[in-house]
Amino acid sequence: MTMTDIQLPSNASLSKFSDGTELAKELAHAVGELLREVLANQKDASLTVSGGRSPILFFEYLSRQRLDWSRVRIYLADERCVPIQDLESNEGLVRRHLLKGFAASARFFGLYEPCGSHGKAAVRADRALSGLSHIDVLILGMGDDGHTASLFPKSPNLTEALCPDGAKRCLPMLAPDDPKQRLTMSFSMLRTASRVILSIQGANKLATLQEAVGGASVDDMPVRAFLAHPMQIYWCP
Repeated sequence: MTMTDIQLPSNASLSKFSDGTELAKELAHAVGELLREVLANQKDASLTVSGGRSPILFFEYLSRQRLDWSRVRIYLADERCVPIQDLESNEGLVRRHLLKGFAASARFFGLYEPCGSHGKAAVRADRALSGLSHIDVLILGMGDDGHTASLFPKSPNLTEALCPDGAKRCLPMLAPDDPKQRLTMSFSMLRTASRVILSIQGANKLATLQEAVGGASVDDMPVRAFLAHPMQIYWCP
């Protein structure tokens, strides 16, 4: 699978980078420029990011971007229901790798807070997100199964989470072969993003993207829901 094999929708663009370091640097620069543009036209900007291991370099480079971070609100697209000290906590990842340097003054809003049950945690997160009317910049990743933002195929709440006009902003989700419950922003919340960037690495992810483009069922590959909207795709081998 090569870049020339991909047939993208007309509203999507694909940029190739030599390796993960170049991708992280260019993505950080692009996001910095987008945030500056938003801040030039409104009082604050909202940035929503995904977790996992692949964004670490991007977070590091983004924290070095010079802009008025005190006017930037950072949210998580998804989160594992684990303590912040857990190495799998997306909030912990953001705090260690992004909320430092120039970005230390950004306002961060986590998704998960222990409160008795995962369902209650999702309700609490939903209420906390009530102040987020739209997302200015959204950074997504994608798994080999076509999931994004913990919107996993066959997850019990997937149909509700993918409803374009759903009332909920956050729902509990389950990942295959992972006992840890997760929380994710719903598609109705994520689709408010003015700018969407999908960051992926490796030949397998490119093949997954091609499969997603070539099909129609969002239940089988949830990333398809986002491909119907304008999107920039950053990829490296």
